Amino acid sequence: MRGTMMDFPLTLTHLFDRAERLFPRKEIVTNSPTGRQRISYGAWAERTRRLGTVLDDLGISADGRVATFAWNTSRHLELYFAAPCSGRVCHTLNLRLFPEQLVYIVNHAEDEVIFVDNSLAKLLWPALETFTTVRHVVVMNDTGGDLPTDAPNGIEVHDYETLLAAAAPREWDIPDENLAAAMMYTSGTTGNPKGVVYTHRSITLHTFGAMMTDSLGAHEKDIIMPVVPMFHANAWGLAHAGVATGATLVMPGPDLSPGALITLIEEERVTVAAGVPTIWMGVLGEIDGRDMSSLRAIPCGGSAVPPVLSEGFRAKIGLPVFQAWGMTETSPIAAACHIKSYLEDTADRRTTVGLVVPGVEFRTVVPNTTEIVPWDGETTGELQVRGPWVTATYYNDERSADSFTPDGWLRTGDVAVVDDEAYIRLVDRTKDLVKSGGEWISSVDLENEIMGHPDVVEAAVIGIAHPRWDERPLACVVKRPDSTLDREELLEWLAPKVAKWWLPDDVVFIDEVPKTSVGKFSKKTLREQFEDYSWPTDTPG
Repeated sequence: MRGTMMDFPLTLTHLFDRAERLFPRKEIVTNSPTGRQRISYGAWAERTRRLGTVLDDLGISADGRVATFAWNTSRHLELYFAAPCSGRVCHTLNLRLFPEQLVYIVNHAEDEVIFVDNSLAKLLWPALETFTTVRHVVVMNDTGGDLPTDAPNGIEVHDYETLLAAAAPREWDIPDENLAAAMMYTSGTTGNPKGVVYTHRSITLHTFGAMMTDSLGAHEKDIIMPVVPMFHANAWGLAHAGVATGATLVMPGPDLSPGALITLIEEERVTVAAGVPTIWMGVLGEIDGRDMSSLRAIPCGGSAVPPVLSEGFRAKIGLPVFQAWGMTETSPIAAACHIKSYLEDTADRRTTVGLVVPGVEFRTVVPNTTEIVPWDGETTGELQVRGPWVTATYYNDERSADSFTPDGWLRTGDVAVVDDEAYIRLVDRTKDLVKSGGEWISSVDLENEIMGHPDVVEAAVIGIAHPRWDERPLACVVKRPDSTLDREELLEWLAPKVAKWWLPDDVVFIDEVPKTSVGKFSKKTLREQFEDYSWPTDTPG
């Protein structure tokens, strides 16, 4: 027996039309280098429809890849919808990739046009001569200054606003929900980035997921500020969810300094502000005396949220950081740390990534098997997920088989434990665990404890080869500028907090923990920096 429901395609045109028709008076605010700009959803929607015509006029293929090299702005949001709603694929480029990675991604995706903010043009221009499929570059003037006019290889350069002014609004028609809508490449630290292609269906379902109370809970009354870049895992779904719900969106543009973000939260009365831990660590240090009372949620992800960060916000503004988890491959929202009604809201529970959101399934298994490990809060296993907004493969990449199990689960690369209430705690990345004498040490747990010291700003722990124990942990620590903290004092402070054999064999003080292109600690860079490290003679090993 079959049901009687309509076969209604889940496409981004539905989310767009809803904002255009139901919420034309709501606003999108952009903090640009020339000042704060405001545009209504009604005016934004008309511009987005004009942009669809621009893509037609430029001769972009019916399913052509439309690349963006831009900050979080209302113009970038126009591209988020104009490309997929006109049948093309929006391909966001990571501003912080190495040049050779950028070249690889553009050529691998076969981008036909790149839309670039004028403030970023100098970063993009040297790479243009190495792109093989790009025929157009469209410059969005966020600076108010002169625009570049020439490009190599016969690439045509255009002014965004000039093209838009000459184009008429167009209608959308996407009959197939399984068409590609957007694509993004992972920020992996080994090998070339891998492409993930999202469908209209997957983005629409993920948007519904981001609107659920047990997820991010986005709704019309929210004033949402996605600090997380639009080129990083779809801005965690908040850009799409903001449009779908008619929420006010506050786009921070290029200035992500703590002071600028705090001012936006204060003056725009932001209710949801989402970013990675390194962003919020900076904000935490500058919020004394500022009015953050409008916030209802501070979603944080990308890497583990240290207790000192979450509880620091709780102490200062009465609101702990809200940890969520996901990946480029999961669109990204896969888990969120909401505390069950009958459980106590403790600092320890806040360090978990919480429960999987409706629509996503997970399991933790013995690596390279399908053997499920017990939910006892102690036994580690490889975290695997599946669901309607989880990718099933990588785009045109022979490495796909290594990342998926024969029975169809995504191997996340995270090591996790699950307690008897189904809360997931990420112990480490598989490549970041320290293997000492045949036993595993969690670098994340050590980092969280070290960052609890009042004189520590940042800390990253890496495994260094050891002649006796295979590997031992080395703590790379950034201390406060006026601190006299030394190795012995830090280890003495840490000793009662972890197992004795977990204690780092040495501590090195550095100026800054290197970051990846999306703001995570780059342990790969640290491992390269200390690859010739020699252990002191007074270490325990």
